[in-house]
Amino acid sequence: MQRRRFLTFSAWSAATLAVAGGGGALWLSGQPAPIVGFDSMAQAREWLQALATNPAARSLTDWPLAQVLEHCAQSVEFSLDGFPQPKPALFQDTAGALAFAAFNRRGAMRHGLTEAIPGAPPLAATDLAAAAARLHAAFDRFEAHDAPLQPHFAYGELDKTRYTRAHLLHLANHAQRIALA
Repeated sequence: MQRRRFLTFSAWSAATLAVAGGGGALWLSGQPAPIVGFDSMAQAREWLQALATNPAARSLTDWPLAQVLEHCAQSVEFSLDGFPQPKPALFQDTAGALAFAAFNRRGAMRHGLTEAIPGAPPLAATDLAAAAARLHAAFDRFEAHDAPLQPHFAYGELDKTRYTRAHLLHLANHAQRIALA
């Protein structure tokens, strides 16, 4: 009797996992949701310009606003020059790829907003205008770049379209904790 219960339970568990996994895969393969306020690099640049000229703008995290922008610039620069401490390929190909797919599909990401990029130089920016100019310059380099991009430290290989989306998702997540007034 115990064996029969075990086999029945195992069969139902396997069936439930298969259905749930199939539904998740179907959802992930759907159309990506828009990124509110950041559907294009042009929108990101407009937001950055408005932010840089707003004396009331401030970060609502432990990082000063200039360092938030420096962090975002580092991310774009590393996509061109290589990340200093990438996660193992197995992580990038599994959990990292799944995380990006979920963020991309939702049109939003969530990450620790005061977590440095692994291996990145310490954030030191204090001047908002200089940090905004650095992020604009990083956007310029990224948009002009026509060679293969470096693997993302967590998500792995991304083409230009997907990397653009990753950068916009990242910036939009940080923008949620920036007050403009």
